Amino acid sequence: MSNANILVCVSGSIAAYKSVELVSLLRKDGCNVKVVATDNALKFIAPAALEALSGHPVYTDMFSQSEKILHINLVEWAEVVVVYPASASALARLRMGFAEDLLTACFVANNFRKPYLVFPAMNTNMLAHPAVVENMEILQEWGAEIIAPQSGHLACGTEGKGRAPEPIDILGIIRAKL
Repeated sequence: MSNANILVCVSGSIAAYKSVELVSLLRKDGCNVKVVATDNALKFIAPAALEALSGHPVYTDMFSQSEKILHINLVEWAEVVVVYPASASALARLRMGFAEDLLTACFVANNFRKPYLVFPAMNTNMLAHPAVVENMEILQEWGAEIIAPQSGHLACGTEGKGRAPEPIDILGIIRAKL
């Protein structure tokens, strides 16, 4: 995947820590990686790790960066967009077309001509909630690829479906899309 441009969008989920490993694996595989993170994502992980591994600043705000129309430029730059992890809140905001932060603005600026991969990660009960199920179905109808979470031990201490896939597995999915 040498020199492929990958945009990794990180939302506020305990699984956000896995995005650090994903960025590292993508860079080791020769990809150019830029990261968009929500404010809630940065409550789980520090931007310094993502910046060091990607070689770029972490993009958090449409208006604080020096680059104009950042959400448009990031989506045009990317060959693949990955939302990892996608929290229930992020899925709802994407579905409603809220362009209130950089992650959601990038989604609304996307035309689905390139792969847009969404990896939900949350508690089993949240994942099964009718609102979350409907949000994922609508996003899929629009052209986003919803990659089902895995089953296993969850951060809340329970076992069940909702676990974010391992970064090495996501690397394989991205390779297949390119």
